[in-house]
Amino acid sequence: MPLSCLKRWESLISCRVCYNMDSLTQIVLGAAVGEAVLGKKVGSKAALYGAIAGTIPDLDMLSAYFVDLVTYTEWHRGFSHSILFSLLMAPIFGWLISKIERKSGASYKDWSRLMFWGLFTHPLLDAFTTWGTQLFWPFDLRLAFQNIFVIDPLYTLPFLIFLIMALRQKRGSIKRRKYNNLGLIVSSGYLLVSLILKGIAYNRFVENLDIQGVSYQEIAIRPTAFNTILWTANIDAGDAYLIGDYSFFDSKPIKFKSYPKNHELLGNLKADDKVQRLIAISEGWYIITKAKSTIYFNDLRFGILSTDEKETKYIFSYLLLNKQNGLVVQEAPKFANDAKSLFAKLWIRIKGN
Repeated sequence: MPLSCLKRWESLISCRVCYNMDSLTQIVLGAAVGEAVLGKKVGSKAALYGAIAGTIPDLDMLSAYFVDLVTYTEWHRGFSHSILFSLLMAPIFGWLISKIERKSGASYKDWSRLMFWGLFTHPLLDAFTTWGTQLFWPFDLRLAFQNIFVIDPLYTLPFLIFLIMALRQKRGSIKRRKYNNLGLIVSSGYLLVSLILKGIAYNRFVENLDIQGVSYQEIAIRPTAFNTILWTANIDAGDAYLIGDYSFFDSKPIKFKSYPKNHELLGNLKADDKVQRLIAISEGWYIITKAKSTIYFNDLRFGILSTDEKETKYIFSYLLLNKQNGLVVQEAPKFANDAKSLFAKLWIRIKGN
């Protein structure tokens, strides 16, 4: 495999947590849905095929081997995360499984129904994250409720425990159905609670901006890593973005730090097709920085990786490189120490200011 492909793959792996609900969560959701749809008839095979269905939409990541970075980023959570994909592929996968599992007692329609719900609930869950999903592809409408981080133990662990408890029971037993249903109810309930928490946090940000006399054009908030206690906000204040965070354990006013947009640093590059597409991907939330002669396009929706005084690093940052054949976009490298430092600071910050 060429070195360039290896580097690209390493970059994708390092950023996967920023793109998707983690694989374990999607496997658990798919398995629980499969069990709910067909567990009584085929037993644990329903959970197995449900888990497989729950991972299929993320195979769109393989497109990174065939297209450039900007195109891949546009395609991600596109067709494979749409209702249309679920409707088209469920009968195909259902037919294949019905041929494999001829003696299962389940029909082609049964397996198709299981695959539809396994495929469909994957993007439905992704819609609650920051990146969102193009559920209504090919229409240009991305759903991103931004009320849960891509990995949240309070969502996944209770769900996993109830699923394991269910699968340990006999097929068709009342306890098996009860435990599986509890897992679905508790996890769905947590999503609902996180939406309520987001509403409360949003009001706190707005109140603090009003008290501090800050004028702004737009505000977007999201939870920080692994929790729904500490929230962060991006505020469009004209020539700069303000970023602040709020914990439900806070006792002091929210502090906002200003980051200049620096959009003028793009110069003639702003008219380039790839830059325009990056702007569309970022939904207009972007900051331009320059280090020596290199220009960086920073997608602000996912926040900041490090905030030391000498250098600010963004979770999603792209190098804009002018080559003879045109503009080349590369993802800026990330380092494990940056994430470790950020998580350590977040853990302290969750406890309140």
